[in-house]
Amino acid sequence: LFFFQEMEKLIVCVHERPDALCRLICFPWAGGGTFQLAQWGKLFSDSIEVFCIRFPGRETRLMEPFAKDMTSIANEVTNVLLKELKEKPFAFFGHSFGSYVSFAVALHLKAKYGLEPVHLFISGGYAPHSEGFLALKSLPVSDAKDEEILAHLQILEGIPSELLHNEDIKEQMVLTFREDFRVLQTFLFEKAEMDIPFSCDITCFNGSDDKVHDVQAWQELTSGDTSFYELPGGHFYLLKPSNESFLTKHITRCIENAGL
Repeated sequence: LFFFQEMEKLIVCVHERPDALCRLICFPWAGGGTFQLAQWGKLFSDSIEVFCIRFPGRETRLMEPFAKDMTSIANEVTNVLLKELKEKPFAFFGHSFGSYVSFAVALHLKAKYGLEPVHLFISGGYAPHSEGFLALKSLPVSDAKDEEILAHLQILEGIPSELLHNEDIKEQMVLTFREDFRVLQTFLFEKAEMDIPFSCDITCFNGSDDKVHDVQAWQELTSGDTSFYELPGGHFYLLKPSNESFLTKHITRCIENAGL
């Protein structure tokens, strides 16, 4: 029972597909919850079951303390999901902060259990050993005022407009974003110290109006193929229905081509 509760806490699955060939595990962005990516469960065919990870400090985990570092998130996801991950093939999709979390979890799984996703889908993220990522990590978010963070999130179009009038929700979003960003700053990945970590294919998606992510560096992290797609829109391009449709179709094709 305890295990079931841990699973309930961490995972949102809006469309259970016990006979699916593969699971797609989605990791949301900083300050975000599971609502948007969990709904992908309805868009995929019967061969893919979608799990969305719920980080502590939000939604049904609102009363829990936020994660203190990337290692604790990677450990929790791995410990709770290990049985599922061993049982059938899985792929990871992460957007922005979620792309770094998915990478950290994948590294941990590989190092500790020799398990690897069949495909890593990265969205709006820098390679974790790149200049861009180091610059991102050094942004002074902890010193920024709430108004500055809100303004930044609004420019990125990361706050649904109907929520902008609710002070409590805005305050909670800023707090969550700050805490997630702190976790991001604890993530250390030293490419120089290790061999190529993965052998799975990696696909990087980005919004055409988003700031340039030096996605090429992802190629250095796998011996598999790396592909790059730019879709119309800004940092949250993936919330546009037309892009969502492209993403789900493309991800399906990649997973089916992984020859499960």
